[in-house]
Amino acid sequence: RGGYESASKHFNPADVEVDVAGRSFLVTGANSGIGKATAKEIARRGGTVHLVCRNKERGEVAKEEIVTEMGNQNIFLHIVDISNPKEIWKFAEKFRNEHKLNVLINNAGCMVNNRELTEDGLEKNFATNTLGTYIMTTALLPLLEKEADARVITVSSGGMLVQKLNIFDLQSGNGPFDGTMVYAQNKRQQVVLTEQWAKAHRNIHFSVMHPGWADTPAVRSSMPDFYERMRTTLRTEAQGADTVLWLAVSAEAVKLPSGLFFQDRQPIPTHLPLASTHSPLEDEEKLMEMLEEFSQKFKTTSPG
Repeated sequence: RGGYESASKHFNPADVEVDVAGRSFLVTGANSGIGKATAKEIARRGGTVHLVCRNKERGEVAKEEIVTEMGNQNIFLHIVDISNPKEIWKFAEKFRNEHKLNVLINNAGCMVNNRELTEDGLEKNFATNTLGTYIMTTALLPLLEKEADARVITVSSGGMLVQKLNIFDLQSGNGPFDGTMVYAQNKRQQVVLTEQWAKAHRNIHFSVMHPGWADTPAVRSSMPDFYERMRTTLRTEAQGADTVLWLAVSAEAVKLPSGLFFQDRQPIPTHLPLASTHSPLEDEEKLMEMLEEFSQKFKTTSPG
């Protein structure tokens, strides 16, 4: 929290005091934590917000809360499990036919501490954090391409700084399983995805960010020891969401190059000094190929 407090002294409040009525935002993992805090702030500014949640009951409670508190009726709930690639494809196809989209916020994520497979036989962290983010984004790119000032923001983590991209064991099947490191690897993969997308899609602004360590349900459940040690110094959910909001609505954010990694409204390096976490470009391109192959496996084209 201290880091946020000192950084925020240099923020320009006017950057985020904008009216976004008429613009459409999709936020994954929007029923709690940083996703909900972001959705609220966008709703407060008049945006149309599509909440993508896995759990119907929790999603409905969040939607109700946002509509009531913000007095904005343009809040829509979609039930999608981001660890289920077929479900994402199906959702995106329907969404493309019914809505417009200006800003995609990939916030849904998980940190499962024991190796667990989804019904499709995918390791759960990889399925949610990497493949789910990849499919949601690529499936909605055609919609974003149609809009002026389209943006894609992915919520990563500073934990990725300890990981070098590893394309040889995407589903963490080799050796002992460490949920925290698997999560950090997925977050490194998200940084690579963002950099690659930024190169390929010049008219969309891509960014990835570290929210800082915030007091969210996800941190409480997946990192209980860390939470107990750190809880008095953690950021609030709104502080964690601040840079997401800034990247989503401010005119300042898009003056910076596409593909950067942010913390507290500033681009920061994606590698620590002297850390051997850089990977060859071939590995980064190979990651994109592998994810494309994975994603196509689960794409069932509906008749007509």
